[in-house]
Amino acid sequence: MLDTAQTGETSTREGAARETLLEVNNIEVIYNHVILVLKGVSLAVPRGGITALLGGNGAGKTTTLKAISNLLHSERGEVTKGTISYRGERVQDLDPAALVKRGVIQVMEGRHCFEHLTVEENLMTGAFTRRDGKAAVQRDLEMVYEYFPRLKERRKSQAGYTSGGEQQMCAIGRALMSRPEMVLLDEPSMGLAPQLVEQIFEIVKAVNEGEGVSFLLAEQNTNVALRYAHYGYILENGRVVMDGPAQALRENPDVKEFYLGMSDEGRKSFRDVRSYRRRKRWLA
Repeated sequence: MLDTAQTGETSTREGAARETLLEVNNIEVIYNHVILVLKGVSLAVPRGGITALLGGNGAGKTTTLKAISNLLHSERGEVTKGTISYRGERVQDLDPAALVKRGVIQVMEGRHCFEHLTVEENLMTGAFTRRDGKAAVQRDLEMVYEYFPRLKERRKSQAGYTSGGEQQMCAIGRALMSRPEMVLLDEPSMGLAPQLVEQIFEIVKAVNEGEGVSFLLAEQNTNVALRYAHYGYILENGRVVMDGPAQALRENPDVKEFYLGMSDEGRKSFRDVRSYRRRKRWLA
């Protein structure tokens, strides 16, 4: 039997051997031709992996996802440097619909369900671009209901009258109806009770393992994200300041103190963490 260290080394080698599905290489993003938001961000997402993009509010997480999904132009933003590749092909000049057809879809922050439609009608909008027949779409609808049994119970309810957790499930389920290869998931825990956050992440894990869908998720809740992700990147002021396997990041003293509010002496108060934030310089 392998000991823990050997097992960890084996897992690391297996992770390194995975095919890279998405690669972001040294991108810069500018809004309104003057505001520099991302400053040389690089990251990679392997096929079949869950990769976390972590950082506080304003760190650049959402901008990174929108740069990948080509939604920046609607907000007067553009990638001015670097490259974004999917399956080894440059995709940053494609329109968002073309990227969806290639298997990349973003679940926006704030859920954005069609409030006047029922839950099932919302789910079916995710299959709009598919051309593989009604039977295949119906099978996938049943698949979504298996992962989200609560949605099956509320299938005829108007989405605008469902809870925040149900709307988040609906948004993820709608993305799955497009048969994606990769989902860009923006702040799935926002506004949800801790119990619902755990439930959402458990479903993400189940979909990842059961359907082979890769996830790049932007999340402020570092603690829960690093428990479910395989690899993580920490953004600070538009730069990647640290990255590594999720377990290594969870055990890193700086991450524990800076993001998790923990130190070797135990849990620190929020005021202490803020003071630490002022003292700590991530960037040389």
